[in-house]
Amino acid sequence: MNAEFHFRHLLRRLVGLGVLAAGVALGWPAPAYAAPRIKEVASVQGVRTNQLIGYGLVVGLDGTGDQTTQTPFTTQSLAAMLQQMGVTVPAGSAMQLRNVAAVTVTAQLPPFAQPGQALDVVVSSLGNAKSLRGGTLIATPLKGADGQIYALAQGNVVIGGAGASQGGSKVQINTLNAGRVPGGATVERAVPTPLAQGDSLQLDLNSDDYNTAREVERVINRRKGAGVAQALDGRVVRVRMPASPDERVAFLADIENLPLELAAPAAKVVINARTGSIVLNQSVTLGPCAVAHGNLSVTISSTPLVSQPGAFSQGQTVTAEMTDIKIKQEAKSLISVPAGSKLTEVVKALNTLGATPQDLLAILQAMKAAGALNAEIEVI
Repeated sequence: MNAEFHFRHLLRRLVGLGVLAAGVALGWPAPAYAAPRIKEVASVQGVRTNQLIGYGLVVGLDGTGDQTTQTPFTTQSLAAMLQQMGVTVPAGSAMQLRNVAAVTVTAQLPPFAQPGQALDVVVSSLGNAKSLRGGTLIATPLKGADGQIYALAQGNVVIGGAGASQGGSKVQINTLNAGRVPGGATVERAVPTPLAQGDSLQLDLNSDDYNTAREVERVINRRKGAGVAQALDGRVVRVRMPASPDERVAFLADIENLPLELAAPAAKVVINARTGSIVLNQSVTLGPCAVAHGNLSVTISSTPLVSQPGAFSQGQTVTAEMTDIKIKQEAKSLISVPAGSKLTEVVKALNTLGATPQDLLAILQAMKAAGALNAEIEVI
């Protein structure tokens, strides 16, 4: 019985592989990429995260805390905390504490967060502490932009870096002055959202595009009825909502997964001047042009020279330097760049130049000025 079962299972696998191989041989089209949904291109106005910040102390460090002589605010904060606990520090006393560090504590308060929920917090050193490893963040209120307390943070700090020093030598991986407290903050106050307010909600598009706004309006009205959605401009779509809160949740769950049939985006080339990264989208096209780009290299070499005085001449030894500067410019011929109407053709044309990403920064800007690059250049 087992042999018959295994034979049938093997036969089904062979048939499946045969069908798959036949499909590849016949050139069956591959599955298309999924169309973007409304949740990927828009968000509900007012439903967002809120930044929280606080100032606190990390204690329990192994001699790697702030040097209190150079960071007086650490001593002042510790004295104020002790006074709240009923401990009075004599005025003028110089506290030399190496196991305490002043830190800033930041967190992201997500939408719909309720009191009692836990948040991750980021702890960063403010003073000259060498490391926060092994420290404990004591109770720190986290405030919003309105000055109200929305969470309270406390817990052990987790550091992702490592380091060691001995005899004037130091080795360090990542940073030791910043870390996280997973689940270290407790929400104390909820932020109201406009989900249950009014008779309509506003969808804010991630980018300003009239075609996307019209498409969002079209798919919502086709699914929920004419007049439910109305595009106000290239970024805002107003949607009429049901009355009860539970119906609104179901309504948003339905429309946020609706697929969109979007046209090609506006042609854009994004250049990162700091790293030399260049990104082109699918709408970038090239017109025929000719490009010549040469490399210029400057080499400076310095040779020390020592002039010794003669014996019994009462002279002094003089040290000087002989500097040699060489300038070399590589000869580059004029290269004809063909027109490209697709992204693969544009990439192939730019690769024929043999230029580095740093050189392409100047070449693309020159192509734009000459009218051969049909795209908007954005430098970040």
